[in-house]
Amino acid sequence: MSGSRKMVLGFVAAASMVVAPLLVAAPASAATDYANCTELRADYPHGVGEPGAVDSTSSTPVTNFTVDQALYDANSESDRDGDGIACEKH
Repeated sequence: MSGSRKMVLGFVAAASMVVAPLLVAAPASAATDYANCTELRADYPHGVGEPGAVDSTSSTPVTNFTVDQALYDANSESDRDGDGIACEKH
């Protein structure tokens, strides 16, 4: 094997050791489980719901809640009326 070919292979090997760690997917961050609606509303003022959720109310329904399935799942215990929206607020 010629010297230049060895040099090229050396560069390729070195580059793969630098680039390979960058290609590893980062672990998915866990959705925050808030202690109560006051804490959740500090970050999501109108609550958080799952896709397709509709606020069950006798007045004007909340439509501007944050849609995020993982976040809703982590806080579903705060969905007191079971409509798929936790801590909804007008």
